[in-house]
Order: sequence, then C-alpha cells, then structure tokens
Amino acid sequence: MRFGLIGYGLWGRHHATAIASAPGATLAAIACASEATAATAARDFPSTSVDIGYRALLARRDIDAVAVVVPNHLHAEVGVAALDAGKDVLLEKPMATTLEDCDRLLAAARTSGRVLSIGHELRLSAQYGRVKAMIDAGEIGVPQYVGFSLFRFPFRPGSGAWRYDAARVGSWILEEPVHFFDFVMWYFESLGDPVAVLALGNSDARGAGMSDHFTAILRFPGGAHAVITETLAGFEYHQTLHVAGT
Repeated sequence: MRFGLIGYGLWGRHHATAIASAPGATLAAIACASEATAATAARDFPSTSVDIGYRALLARRDIDAVAVVVPNHLHAEVGVAALDAGKDVLLEKPMATTLEDCDRLLAAARTSGRVLSIGHELRLSAQYGRVKAMIDAGEIGVPQYVGFSLFRFPFRPGSGAWRYDAARVGSWILEEPVHFFDFVMWYFESLGDPVAVLALGNSDARGAGMSDHFTAILRFPGGAHAVITETLAGFEYHQTLHVAGT
C-alpha cells in the first residue's frame, strides 16, 4: 500500500517512520506546511517526494491512503478533501473541533466509500489493551465504574504554539482527554452509549475556552458511570486509571 503523509511536525515524523518501516507499506509522498519542514522531510526521506501544500499529493492516482497529521482545526478540511479524492484516511485525533465538522467527515466517508479511521493509538497499548481483555473475559463481572485522572504541567505548545490557541486546538479537552473518552466508550462497549453527561471546568480568564481544570461524569444504562478529570496546572505528569465491576 502506498501512503501519503500530510503534516510533518513532531507527530508527523513519528507517522513517517512508522509507515516507512511497516511491512507492505511505502511512504510515497509527504506534504508540508512550510519550506523549513519540507527541507527536513526531504533530508529524512530522500527517496520520498515532498511538496508544500497537500493538493498535489491528493491528486496523485498512485497513492492509496493518507495519514493526516495537522493541527486540529484543519482535520475536517484536509480529511474531507482526502476522502473526496478517493483516498483511505487515517486522521489524527480528535476527529474535528466541532460536531458539524465531524458530520462532514462522516458524510464524505459514506459518499466516497473510503475508510476513515481516527488515530486513537492508545488502544494498541499493552496495558490498556490488557484492561479491555479482562473486561471482555468477564474477570471483573459487569463493568460499573471507570475513572481516568490526568494531573500535569506544562502542556506541550506544539509547532507555533498551536495547542495554546483555542481557534486551532479547539480545547485541551479535545487534545488529550479525548483518549480517555475513547477508552470509556471502549471499556463500556457492552453497555451502549451514555444516557447523561455532566461536565465542569474552569480556567484562567486569559485563556478563553481553555479549561485548566476539567471534570466530566458520564452515566451509562444500568447505572454504570465514568469520571474523567484533567488538571493542566499541576506538576510533572501523573495519570491514573481505575476500573471496577460487579
């Protein structure tokens, strides 16, 4: 399978390395946002074509799939364009920054008949996968409670500090705890969708829309529930997971 990569920041470089080393995969093209990143990509992968901008990559008929690794606010624009171009798409999380853009992506996938996959890579983690296997095997009975807590500081700014720009990141909740929401849905898969959600947050007034402290409670059918908390004004990096069943 021949891949195109759109985006060559830190995480894009991880994708490039993974694609280039995967059996049966070829990294055929990289699309960059600037001359500087294009020069880096060309140096790192001299046998791969490198362009600035992604339209030329999508126009290539020899590319089967694309990995989209760009700031969050561009996910819908680039993802829809890739699907419309007939490519299967691996899209970095979060899917998009608004529900409307998520719906656009889903509609484009249905219309094109192509695969749209969101990169919740932590599902491939051995430790989190072990928890899922225990739940599926009935080792804890019926799952009743999942709790995720993240306590950290600082938060990585990203290239050009895009993670500190609400217009580009959407929110810090979308950037990191989105993984925890995915885990909750995965672990409670047998219970169905949540029936109620309560979310609270607060932040420094200078960071409009960017919650420094955040808690969400999700209630599932039968009374099972999950609690997700994030604090970005803590210290170092501390993450915990608790799961309880009947």
